[in-house]
Amino acid sequence: MGVANFFKKEEKEKIIQAIKDAEKETSGEIRLHLDLRCKGEALEQVVKMFEKLKMNETQLRNGTLIYLAVTDHKFAIFGDEGINEIVPDNFWEDVKEEMRELFVKGQFADGVARGIFLVGEKLKEFFPYQEDDINELPDDISMGE
Repeated sequence: MGVANFFKKEEKEKIIQAIKDAEKETSGEIRLHLDLRCKGEALEQVVKMFEKLKMNETQLRNGTLIYLAVTDHKFAIFGDEGINEIVPDNFWEDVKEEMRELFVKGQFADGVARGIFLVGEKLKEFFPYQEDDINELPDDISMGE
């Protein structure tokens, strides 16, 4: 099974819609990246992918990347410095824990959508949507090997 086939078409649509819904209320940017395998630690990989996807180039430095290595069952969340300066210390762990609860049940699309919702809620609080907001990053699912 390749990474492109991990989610069914309806699940991909659900995730992309979750991103669009979350970004309607915040100037923050949220993306999902899937890899088949994770070489090393998930946190190291999410940081590399964050830069590769140019998520560190948003105007307010308020991008968030959810990274999921589907075969290795590893995942991580990384928020840019603009976010990390203001969210509570345990914010990312709280989001990961809620996602993990669904992942354990095999509900991967629901877990990702829940994580996106939670990130969107927090971003809305600290980075409310602005009238002149521009969607700086694509809302699609990024896929590696």
